[in-house]
Amino acid sequence: MGTKVLLLAFMVLFLLAPVQSAEKVEQTEEYLSKAIEFHGHLGPYLVLGLRAGLYANQILGKEPMETEAFIKSKTTPPESCFADGVQFSTGCTFGKGNISLEESQGLQVTFRKDNKKLILRLRKEIIEEMNSLPPQEEAWEKLAKDLYKREIKKIFEIL
Repeated sequence: MGTKVLLLAFMVLFLLAPVQSAEKVEQTEEYLSKAIEFHGHLGPYLVLGLRAGLYANQILGKEPMETEAFIKSKTTPPESCFADGVQFSTGCTFGKGNISLEESQGLQVTFRKDNKKLILRLRKEIIEEMNSLPPQEEAWEKLAKDLYKREIKKIFEIL
């Protein structure tokens, strides 16, 4: 009898346990290819938005109808491409009204779900790295691919 109760308790805990990070599951070359298809090209700001959104999914859970994203950035390309990455990864959309883009210097996004909030601010080192790139598309794509693989804490300050 005791082992049956223990087994039943284990099964209930297993079934109710939160799902592991969506970031590691979705952050594949295939996922990146689909995001590029959605956006139209590969660039670092698209990738930064993807990474921010995937991290938010990991921390807050992916709930496209319950999550909100508030982006502060330049509202023109290439910086505004960040919003496409966030939309693709989180399901927050301008059509649903649960994402906003506000003109600002730097780049920061605040995700909110229920009573939880996550703020990610792009590290100055990343901005400096992008500012030092030559204008050739190959250099920008190379950086985008590198950012896709970097540790999240080396890209964003997590507030």
